[in-house]
Amino acid sequence: MNRTQSALFAFLAVYLSVASPLQAVERPNIILIMSDDMGFSDIGCYGGEVETPTLDALAAKGLKFTQFYNTGRCCPTRASLLTGLYPHQAGVGHMMNDKGLEGYRGELNQRCRTIAEVLKPAGYSTFMAGKWHVTPHIAPGSPRNNWPLQRGFDRFYGTIHGAGSFFDPNSLTRDNTQISPYADEEYQPETYYYTDAISDHAVRFIDEHQQSKSDDNPFFMYVAYTAAHWPMHALPEDIAKYKGRFDAGYEELRKERLARVIDLGLVAEDTQLSPGAREWDQVQNREWELRCMEVYAAMIDRMDQGIGKIVNSLKQNHQFDNTLIFFLQDNGGCAEGLGRSPRKNLTARAVTATLDPMPADELQTGMIPAQSRDGFPVIMGPGVMPGPADTYIAYGQGWANVSNTPFREYKHWVHEGGISTPLIISWPEQISSGGKLVREPSHLIDIMATCVDVARANYPQEVGGNKIHPLEGLSLLPVIEEQPLKREAIFWEHEGNRAIRVGDWKLVSKFKEPWELYNIKTDRIESHDLKKQNPELAMELEQRWDSWAVRANVLPLRPKKQ
Repeated sequence: MNRTQSALFAFLAVYLSVASPLQAVERPNIILIMSDDMGFSDIGCYGGEVETPTLDALAAKGLKFTQFYNTGRCCPTRASLLTGLYPHQAGVGHMMNDKGLEGYRGELNQRCRTIAEVLKPAGYSTFMAGKWHVTPHIAPGSPRNNWPLQRGFDRFYGTIHGAGSFFDPNSLTRDNTQISPYADEEYQPETYYYTDAISDHAVRFIDEHQQSKSDDNPFFMYVAYTAAHWPMHALPEDIAKYKGRFDAGYEELRKERLARVIDLGLVAEDTQLSPGAREWDQVQNREWELRCMEVYAAMIDRMDQGIGKIVNSLKQNHQFDNTLIFFLQDNGGCAEGLGRSPRKNLTARAVTATLDPMPADELQTGMIPAQSRDGFPVIMGPGVMPGPADTYIAYGQGWANVSNTPFREYKHWVHEGGISTPLIISWPEQISSGGKLVREPSHLIDIMATCVDVARANYPQEVGGNKIHPLEGLSLLPVIEEQPLKREAIFWEHEGNRAIRVGDWKLVSKFKEPWELYNIKTDRIESHDLKKQNPELAMELEQRWDSWAVRANVLPLRPKKQ
């Protein structure tokens, strides 16, 4: 080799080590952590009463977004998060049922790619622990083309379905095989609790990746908790921590939260409370209502403990500083009343088991089990204290109103209470202004764009003869680098509820109701409709929404009851 060839070889070696997308130099590990059915102000660093020291610490040294948006419902949010598209473009405009239209097929289509499918060719190992919920095929032996391993993940532990018991989850799956937690040779804790199982498997994937990798390839991991979705199931020691914490009732707790939210700078100082949903002095079965919120808080607390395990694993493996962590939520607090009425006249817990115990290897197939595994009937309704495996209860509208403080509405709707929830970003190597509030409006569609950007991955235009929808979101890397985003608009539709956000203006409506126009900068709780004062602006935004709805496979609308 002559001197010229030697110099050229040295130059290429240096260039490839810096520029090649297959090199791990400066590329971070990426972890998406998502909770389920929680409101804007539930976690500590967003004004809540629940102890969330891990999330608080990530926020204190990372970024906290004040105007981050989801889709208002669990499965459309998961489709949007995974693909960087609006949910209808990915085929999940509503739930897991096929309504015969491209935007409402009820499962991921072949015109989208998941983050895992895009990052794997860029050299990332890909893992998932938790709730999948983007396919209707949940039974053993059903088609698996849209299960995690078929959509880009190397390893998976979690549930294919969207909800179920925390002590005996249905559709529990390791990789491609459904399992019973009580006959699982690989994981046998003293007490099986799904939140812990998700956390423990996330830690396992990190540890195994670090121990087995032969090069410096980074990893991508999606951790999708079911906390704090109904049923209200939690461990006794966690419930005990919150005894008496919520005794002041809905109205007083909302006032306390609003004061903290304002003090934290998350909303303007003159923000008021949206209308209350329930009056505490009218509540019957008060001890039962309090127990519902105590269990809800315990579920969040246990999730934060699990996130702490993940963070500790990163630190022990010397990976924390160069790991980009997102924490977000799939929708606002849930006002659904499931389990708040008696089931088959069963209103009291049996003293002894009245049914045959389930064999250890029997799969749990019911979203709402008929019985606990040890033979107790699953009971519901006022007076049935939630928490144990033989109960199945949601925490109700009054507490959901507290969770969404100070906003209007809940999960299902696209007013702020349904779609505005926390986003925390941690990346110690890149974020120097820890604790900064980010006021840029952002959306789930931005997460995939950010992952592709920081991973230096190639987003495909076509796969297997299928044209892939272009990404809809913006990379948040400029925000991390303290630069503004150049966003034109954000759009929503769910169950006929519609919205568009352009700058500070938001046009929003419930299904079959007139459009409303709000200036979100001055009226975050959406209390002063300015449509009559700004008819031309309202018309312009409505036309933009209509154009998007055609382009994004939203029309014709498929409301809930249709």
